Amino acid sequence: MMSSMPPSDQNNNKKFKPEQFRDLFRSMNDLIHEKPVKGFLQSIDEFFNSPFPGGAFPIQVRESEDKYIITAELPGVKKEQIQLNILPNQLTISIENTESGTTEDLNNRIFQKRISHERLSRTISLPVVINEKMVKASYRDGLLTITVPMVRGTSINIED
Repeated sequence: MMSSMPPSDQNNNKKFKPEQFRDLFRSMNDLIHEKPVKGFLQSIDEFFNSPFPGGAFPIQVRESEDKYIITAELPGVKKEQIQLNILPNQLTISIENTESGTTEDLNNRIFQKRISHERLSRTISLPVVINEKMVKASYRDGLLTITVPMVRGTSINIED
């Protein structure tokens, strides 16, 4: 015959008391809020709160008849953090971010100081020579748009 009581209640008919596990829960809480577990959990939070987990940001290159349109999604990035570099047929988008912070105790003594520096970049190769004087870039609402006109060389007729 089966009973609806948990096995522990069948054996000794005692009620479950939450106080019995208070020390266990307190120990688990202390473990989570102290190093190394706390540092590990913070690093996971920072990874997922980062605008570019994994160190890359999405870009898209579209081609029209007379230009290339490059878009990069950069949510949370300020215009001042973006740098564009041009080589003959390459365009590099770089983002640089430096953050610092301190943690103080109740007596305003610093017990933790953190400085992080992050640099991300993506390079796009194009099949044409880029004339840097004709490149246009705009940044609005986290979307960087770069227009690169196609520079066509002079055609030479071949004589018979």
